[in-house]
Amino acid sequence: MSFKKIIEPLKDNLQRNGIIKPNPLQTEILSKIKGGKSMFVIAPKNAGKTTSIVISVINKLKEAFEDAPRALIFVKDKEEALKLAEIFNTYKRGTDLRVYCAYEEHNMELQREELYLGTDIVIATPKRLNRIFYLNGINLNLLQMFIVEDADFLFRNNHFAEVTRTPESISRCQYLVFSDKFDARFERWQDTFMHLSEIIELE
Repeated sequence: MSFKKIIEPLKDNLQRNGIIKPNPLQTEILSKIKGGKSMFVIAPKNAGKTTSIVISVINKLKEAFEDAPRALIFVKDKEEALKLAEIFNTYKRGTDLRVYCAYEEHNMELQREELYLGTDIVIATPKRLNRIFYLNGINLNLLQMFIVEDADFLFRNNHFAEVTRTPESISRCQYLVFSDKFDARFERWQDTFMHLSEIIELE
C-alpha cells in the first residue's frame, strides 16, 4: 500500500517528518493490515514496526467515535506507553482521535474515570489493563484492533498469560503481534484466537 491510500492528515504528518514512501516492512504489511488480516510481524529492531502500528491504527480509525476504544495496544511499561503515545500524537495531528495510556504508576480510580469519558486508542501494560477490565472500567465491545508492540516482553512477569486472557472477552477483532523473533509459545495463540493469522518475517 502506498501512502497515496492513507487519510490526508496522516499523509501530511508523515511528509512533515520526512517519511515520503513506505519502507520494505510497510510495503509488505500495510495493505494486509488495512484489509483486516491478523498477523505475527517478525522483523529486526529499526525495521519500522512501531511506525507501521501508528500508521495502520490512525488510517483505520480515522476519527473519534463514541466512547469505547477501538484499538488496544499492549506495551512493556509506562515508559514505552508514553513514548508510543507521543508518536501517535505527532502523526494524528489534524484528526480528533483520542489516545489514552494505562499503566501501574497511575491512580486506578482516576484511570477508570478518564477512560469512561471516552477514547479511541488505549495503550496499556497487561497488568493494568486486566485490573481495569475486571473492575468493569473499560468497554471492549467496539474493539477492532488488538496489538502487541515488541512482544518479547510478554515472556517475563506473567505478561503472556495476562494478554492471553483479554481475547476471551472480545467477539471479533484483528490481532497484530510485532516481535523481533517468533517464539514457540505464540503457537498457543495460533491454536485459539489467532488461528487464521499469517506470519510475516523480514530478515
